[in-house]
Amino acid sequence: MIRTPLPLLFLTACAQPIGASPVADIYWSDGDSGRVDGVRFRLADVDAPETGAVGARGGAKCEGERALGYDAKAFMIELTRGAALETVSDDAPDRYGRVVITLLVDGQDAAATGVDAGHLAPWPHDGHTALADKPDWCG
Repeated sequence: MIRTPLPLLFLTACAQPIGASPVADIYWSDGDSGRVDGVRFRLADVDAPETGAVGARGGAKCEGERALGYDAKAFMIELTRGAALETVSDDAPDRYGRVVITLLVDGQDAAATGVDAGHLAPWPHDGHTALADKPDWCG
C-alpha cells in the first residue's frame, strides 16, 4: 500500500492513481535529494555520494566522494531534464523532514536508473530504520 504524507496530497491530480503526482519543477541538491514543486524530498532506498565539504557535518568523507557526488547530481539533472516526472510517496518524512519518494522519469524509476548507471547505491530502509550500512563512497 502506498502511503501519502500530507505535503504530497496537494500535488495529487484527479486523473492520477492515489499517491502519484505529476511534477512541474525539480531541483537537485545532490544525487538523491532536492525539491519537487517546492517540497523537500529524498529518493527512497538509495544513497548518493555527498557533495558537502570534506569533514563538514553531513559532508563528504573524502575528496573522491565529493567528486562522485557532483557526478551523481549532474547525472540526475540530465536524467530529469525535459522528462515527464511523477512522484509516488513511499514512506513518512525522514529525520530531516524530507518526504521520501519514488521518482518516475518517463515511467522509469529514477533511483534504479541511477543505481544501474553507478551513480547511486542501494540503501534499503524500513521506515526510519536502515536495513544495511550506508554505502562507503571512499573505499
